[in-house]
Amino acid sequence: MSKNKFKQALGFYCIYPIIWSLSWLPLWVLYRLSDVFFLLVASVGYRRAVITSNLKRAFPDKNNNFIRKVRIRFYRHFCDLIVETIALIHANPQKILKRVDFKNLDLINESLNNGQDVIAVVGHYGNWEWVPTINLQLPNNIVGCSVYRPLKNAYFDRFMVKLRSPFKSINFPLKSTVKEIVKMKQANQRFVLGLIADQSPSKYELQFWTTFLTQRTPIILGPEKLGKLTGADLYFWQMDKIKRGRYCLTVLKYQGNIKTDPEFDFTKWHVKQLEEQIYQNPEYWLWSHKRWKYQHLYDGQAFE
Repeated sequence: MSKNKFKQALGFYCIYPIIWSLSWLPLWVLYRLSDVFFLLVASVGYRRAVITSNLKRAFPDKNNNFIRKVRIRFYRHFCDLIVETIALIHANPQKILKRVDFKNLDLINESLNNGQDVIAVVGHYGNWEWVPTINLQLPNNIVGCSVYRPLKNAYFDRFMVKLRSPFKSINFPLKSTVKEIVKMKQANQRFVLGLIADQSPSKYELQFWTTFLTQRTPIILGPEKLGKLTGADLYFWQMDKIKRGRYCLTVLKYQGNIKTDPEFDFTKWHVKQLEEQIYQNPEYWLWSHKRWKYQHLYDGQAFE
């Protein structure tokens, strides 16, 4: 075993027994732990500089008091998100399903009944780890799948993939997505594919820039490219937090035609949906990631 793999294994096996033990607790107890985590996270100031910088970029007209309030509310939601993810290890999928309301599911069923596959974009908003509950609402002959970026730690990567399996979700590594889609198309297998598309592209894939949260922002084009490749019906899944432990997933259908619309129209549309969601309740977005880390690589191309 290499030194790097040893470090990965050590980190995983030191943390996993704690996570595994906590996952047996009922969710109401985990929320009490979340309250304790919140006090620790807020006092330590987890990634405070990144979060504050992102908020000031997104809300340049807001004062420091507003920024502080959103940061504190984000910390509280973030701690809830951690325990809600831990709960998935031993949770009954049907019990998690009862905590998510769905709106406009008939649109997806209509697409599937018309012989169309479905590709849906989601953001790091609300609880994206509970989004795969939608697979339990699909007909049995439909494959629910999602695309993910493998984690650097192979042990945690396998853990996260297994964590999503109770929701009948098949997880494709990013680089294998096209190959897996081709296999399903060849087998005439209808599918519903979910992708998280608000993270920053690789610095080698800065192909399209637009305005997002007042910032010049590079956007991942994977969903649009897959839409053109497959001819699938395209959606945005809006995952809103109603209250602690309760979410609502609203299905929004793209009304354009991915085959004939101008390039980037679908991408601009789903970015706009997420932006409006964030402006309404900013504390539920993942502010702790470095969304604008590649702004300095902007090459002067026109952006919208």
